[in-house]
Amino acid sequence: MAIFRWGDSWETFRDLERQVDRLLNGLTFPIPLIRVERQYPPINLYELPEEYLLTSELPGIEPAELDLTVANGILTLRGKRAAPTNAIDDQFRRHERIWGAWERSIAVPERIREDEVRADFQNGILKVHLPKAPETRPRQIQVIAGNVEGEM
Repeated sequence: MAIFRWGDSWETFRDLERQVDRLLNGLTFPIPLIRVERQYPPINLYELPEEYLLTSELPGIEPAELDLTVANGILTLRGKRAAPTNAIDDQFRRHERIWGAWERSIAVPERIREDEVRADFQNGILKVHLPKAPETRPRQIQVIAGNVEGEM
């Protein structure tokens, strides 16, 4: 008998993954890094002609609860999400959203103008604009046809 048939839902495997995650969350391991945590918040980093754009989904977080710093090519995001009220651990049948304090640091790919970094937050989406420093932008070099003086 086949365990999985094409066209069937993957939801059974997702439930298994969640149950294993729940089991492993309750264990302490003597050796660190046996279980790799998912990084939070998830981010996307885009390179645009004039800047890098970092976006992150942060539902349930207020702008006042966010702290962003940039120094020496490292962007650090810090925040806190309040725990759900009137819910205890035994009542959860799924627990995928995190709460509490979190921090994530990201190395910026190239030199940026740190003094011009800006961020906006709307509808739970954080956008951080990281303007490129002039030295990192590609410079168009004009090619001139003909002989150049002093050419060998």
